[in-house]
Amino acid sequence: MINTILTDIEGTTSSIHFVHEVLFPYAAKNLPEFVRNNHAKPEVSSALQDVAALAGIAANDLEALIAQLLRWISDDKKVTPLKSLQGLVWEHGYRNGDYQAHIYADALASLKAWHQQGLDLYVYSSGSVYAQKLFFEFNEGGDLSGLFKGYFDTVTGAKREAESYQKIQKAIGKPASEILFLSDIVEELDAAAEVGMHTAWLQRDAAEMEYHPHHRCVRSFANIELSNL
Repeated sequence: MINTILTDIEGTTSSIHFVHEVLFPYAAKNLPEFVRNNHAKPEVSSALQDVAALAGIAANDLEALIAQLLRWISDDKKVTPLKSLQGLVWEHGYRNGDYQAHIYADALASLKAWHQQGLDLYVYSSGSVYAQKLFFEFNEGGDLSGLFKGYFDTVTGAKREAESYQKIQKAIGKPASEILFLSDIVEELDAAAEVGMHTAWLQRDAAEMEYHPHHRCVRSFANIELSNL
C-alpha cells in the first residue's frame, strides 16, 4: 500500500520552462554580483571552496570561480555547490517578488489531497534543499511548504543511481514498497524501481504517450490512482 510520495520538481510538479526561462537566467544575471558581495559569508565561502576543488581553480581567484559557475549554469550542470549558490540568489528574487514558482494545477490539487489523506510527501530534486524549500514557499499555489515532511538533493546522491534512492528510503524509514516516486526522467525512475519503489513517469509535453513495462505512464497527477499500484 502506498503511503508515501517522493516527487521530482522540474517537469513533474512544475514547468521546465519556469526553471530554464526564469530561474536560470535570473541566477546567471545576479550570481556574479552576489558572489562578489557575499563571498566572505560562511555558506558562500564553503560553496566557493567546493567549486575551486571541483574545477581545479585557486580558491582565492574569485573571478575565475564566477566564470566557472556561469559555464555550469549555461551547460545546465547538476553540480552541488552551484545549486547551493543558485538557491541563495533565488531567495532574493522570491522575497523581492520578482517571480513566483510555477506549479501545475493537477500537481497542486493532488499534493493537497494526498496531504489531507495523511500521506507523507517528500521532494527529491537536483536543486538544493534550500532552493526546494523556497520553491514551495513562494509558489503560485500559495505557501505549500507545510505539505512536505522532507527534502532531498544531490548531497544524497545522483538522481540516476539506485544507491541514492536506497539512502532516501532509509531516511524516510518506510519500506520501498510503500513509496511512490514521480519523475519525468526514465533513468531516475529506473534507479528508484531498482530498490523496490513504485514509479510513475510524467509525460506532460510528449506528442504521443510512450509506454514502459516497469513504470506507470501518465500525463498528469490526476491520472495517478494510488489504489491501483
